[in-house]
Amino acid sequence: MVYLKEMRSLLRDRKTLIFTILIPIFAMPLIGFGFAYVAQSMNARAQAQEIKYAIFGAHNAPAVAALFARESGFRTVPLDKSVNIKDAIGDGRIKVAFNLPERFDEVINSSQQAGLELHFNSADAGDIVRKRVGAVVEKYNSALRQKALADFKLTPPQLAFVLNPVRLDERSTANQRERIGALIGGMLPYFLLFVCLLAATYPAIDLGAGEKEAGTLETLLLAPIARSELVMGKFMVLFSVGLAAALLMVTSLGVVLRFFAARIDADLAAVVSTLGLGDLALVGLMLVPTAAIFASVLLAMSIYAKSYKEATGMMQPLVMVTILPVVLAMVPGVELNWLWASVPLTNIALAMKEIVKGTMDYQKFLMILFSSSVIAALLLAWCRNWFGREQVLFRD
Repeated sequence: MVYLKEMRSLLRDRKTLIFTILIPIFAMPLIGFGFAYVAQSMNARAQAQEIKYAIFGAHNAPAVAALFARESGFRTVPLDKSVNIKDAIGDGRIKVAFNLPERFDEVINSSQQAGLELHFNSADAGDIVRKRVGAVVEKYNSALRQKALADFKLTPPQLAFVLNPVRLDERSTANQRERIGALIGGMLPYFLLFVCLLAATYPAIDLGAGEKEAGTLETLLLAPIARSELVMGKFMVLFSVGLAAALLMVTSLGVVLRFFAARIDADLAAVVSTLGLGDLALVGLMLVPTAAIFASVLLAMSIYAKSYKEATGMMQPLVMVTILPVVLAMVPGVELNWLWASVPLTNIALAMKEIVKGTMDYQKFLMILFSSSVIAALLLAWCRNWFGREQVLFRD
């Protein structure tokens, strides 16, 4: 009865509908997909963008100057020697500048290593510029190596030995789903747990602190209803809202990726196609104890708060407390084992990642599900005890 009453009241609240339906179904997946699409487009544009460069001392190494002049995607900009390179890069006249020192060719011809100064803004797409320039320089180095070693009249196998005596042939045991799934599975818990918490936060404030401010809590306590039933009814409302929001996001995210993943990356689309209903069901099952944990903590905070404002201030740090264990699951070296399987929230995030990768150890899965359910039950019992204290309900 309490559950139905509170649920009807929440469904009349437009704010609840926005945070539990609109954001999980539309906003978060669209924002995530849009960000990935824009990031990929911007990266492709940066890779294909023309690099304007100035070269000083070209007469010291005509072959290097000619190589950059022939290279597609590079355009030389003549600058006077008196021009300040930093200013020229800063005002956009050039992207990079090369300084070829005197005796460059003489040093190279004497079989000595020569230096080529590269000036660029490392804070402005510096990694892309460095890689593209490095690729051109590597062509020149390769030609020099071939020319130098040709004097020794080596056969191709002998030449390969001199250049690289030991070749490393990589044979990864991870399949495509494991490689791409590690990335997707690392980010998925971040969004799901955040939405689960966010969706239950605003209803939680109304169910505790909101009723204190409205003066309806006293009336509710005088009703012929056991305290346990009151707590359970309010808890079930928050549990339902948080779980529904997270499940709706799983569904909408799955639909978006199914139809639009190919526009971001072909490998991503292939991995998404391997995810079945069973995998999504396991992810959803992990959200059940998570929603229960959040519902218990949020309800206890709201009951303790004296006002709507105080409840809001108390719940804001909870976001950071939730995010940190989830981020920890994305740290290199943190893998699902029996130790990490016992760490709350981190274990759930790791389990979701393993499910997406297709490498879930179901013994650990059951252990995580059981331990998380026990934690949720203990928190609910604590919330019930909290609700029974008059000094908590009516503290000055």
